[in-house]
Amino acid sequence: MGNALLAFALELAMLVFIGWWALALDLHLALRLLIAVASIGAVAVLWGAFASPKARFELPVYGVLAVKAVAFAAGALALWGVGLPVAAIAFAVLAASNTAVVTIVRTRPMAE
Repeated sequence: MGNALLAFALELAMLVFIGWWALALDLHLALRLLIAVASIGAVAVLWGAFASPKARFELPVYGVLAVKAVAFAAGALALWGVGLPVAAIAFAVLAASNTAVVTIVRTRPMAE
């Protein structure tokens, strides 16, 4: 339960970081908003279609892990892009660790 809650918090944080990065760009406000909405939307659709527990399209475990890696890397790179490299590394390590634990728990055979 705790790992699933942490996973959800990390997923939300990833989207926030991507939006924060887009809004911090040195562009016209309307363009920053467009980029923020488009990038958050793209990652959310990708996640919902392939990586969520109730994903629309079922991928093998390694496919789901690849999608999660791309999405969490985008969040970490977004943090790095707003000038927080230590936080980006910490986020990436925490996301990778939590994803590993959640994957092991979800794919472990049930005891009979």
